[in-house]
Amino acid sequence: MGIIWTIIIGFAAGIVAKLIVPGENEPKGFVLTTILGIVGAFVASYLGQALGWYNANEGAGFIGAIVGAVIVLLLWGAVARRA
Repeated sequence: MGIIWTIIIGFAAGIVAKLIVPGENEPKGFVLTTILGIVGAFVASYLGQALGWYNANEGAGFIGAIVGAVIVLLLWGAVARRA
């Protein structure tokens, strides 16, 4: 059941992040939006653990996943503009 919740939360975080940072070169579709949210959660967890906000086995929540997905979208946009 854990992987299903990860996919659901990742999808929701990806949608919210895409609403916050709209753009032409953003990933489109269900799968890429879900991957965006999941990667955002990993980014937020890693940064939170590095800064001491989360314990070693603690992950980012929904808000953290959104923040991480926004960071990933901003990096995506910067790389896409250069290409």
